[in-house]
Amino acid sequence: MKVFSNSRLLSNRNLATVAIGLVACTCMADRPAANTDADKKQFAKASVVIGESLTDQQPLAAGKLNSPFGVAFDSKNNMYIVELEGGRIHRRDPAGTLTTIAGDGSKGYAGDTGPATKATFNGMHNVAATADGKLYIADSWNHCVRKVDTNTGLITTIAGTGKAGFSGDGGPATEAKFNFLMCVSLNPAHDKLYVADLKNRRVRMINLASNIVTTVAGNGKKGAPANGSKATSSPLIDPRAIAVDSQENLYVLERNGHALRRVNAAGNIETVAGTGKPGKAIGKALESQFNSPKHLAIDQSDNVIIADDQNARVVRYNPHQHTVTSILGKGVKQPKRGLLRPHGICVHKDGSIYIVDTGHHRILRLKTN
Repeated sequence: MKVFSNSRLLSNRNLATVAIGLVACTCMADRPAANTDADKKQFAKASVVIGESLTDQQPLAAGKLNSPFGVAFDSKNNMYIVELEGGRIHRRDPAGTLTTIAGDGSKGYAGDTGPATKATFNGMHNVAATADGKLYIADSWNHCVRKVDTNTGLITTIAGTGKAGFSGDGGPATEAKFNFLMCVSLNPAHDKLYVADLKNRRVRMINLASNIVTTVAGNGKKGAPANGSKATSSPLIDPRAIAVDSQENLYVLERNGHALRRVNAAGNIETVAGTGKPGKAIGKALESQFNSPKHLAIDQSDNVIIADDQNARVVRYNPHQHTVTSILGKGVKQPKRGLLRPHGICVHKDGSIYIVDTGHHRILRLKTN
């Protein structure tokens, strides 16, 4: 294992902090919001956990990341980070030490049943962690799900053959084919793993006890689903990310669909936020707009936190009030001090929101209380 830094460098007391504007209205395109007194009252302090400072201070070089895309936490408060271009998985322990636990940094598909540090990946997009130390990784361009057991340090493939395609429903996930598998997400009981099978325009579910895979949303055709229709009989545009709330509702985020869908426990699908057209409007959920949203996470109140990539902001969908509000970012890409390309989102058990800003190669923490 390669240790990137010591705890002194990346400890919480050395985190760089910066005020980043919270937006409560639509911003004008290509024009930064003015720092009015009203804006300042909406500011919140966001901390850089790993990566370059948001100020003019020296970068945290020992914690430099290469296109981070996703983060997850285990029950011991270890943070796991996957790198899209770097081809590695890092663990940041509670003391702040950053260690490489999987991937040798090269692109490929190799290493199964051996040490995870010697394995190769190709285009990892996100990671899900269980309480007992297992990591499930969306190895997207290898069209498979990999598993790293952090207790043994070994890696295996639990879904996919490494070849693009669509097959295998009703059978073992290891014999099934996927096509650009972009996201994995566990249900609250950690006995089901949901998969965003992007180019197959489906969401699939792996029963982790039996390892059987089934389709739970999408019929393979391109289109916006009709509200109230059976999810498995409905088209999807491009299911990019998925997450499951405490009531087992499955949320499906579509990048080019610019919308958030929900599949209820009965298996019916509906659009709950977004007009389907790119834009910046926020307010009533079905009148709000996204622009190429990339990822989502569920908080303790079953709100959906969304990385609205091309709007360079993070927004919250409230299913109780049916509203969308902006919680971080000004709606304009910030080359230094703000958000550039927010891709990954994770909600910690303490309520903090962790944001992976791939464009800036850093991870931010936003306190919500």
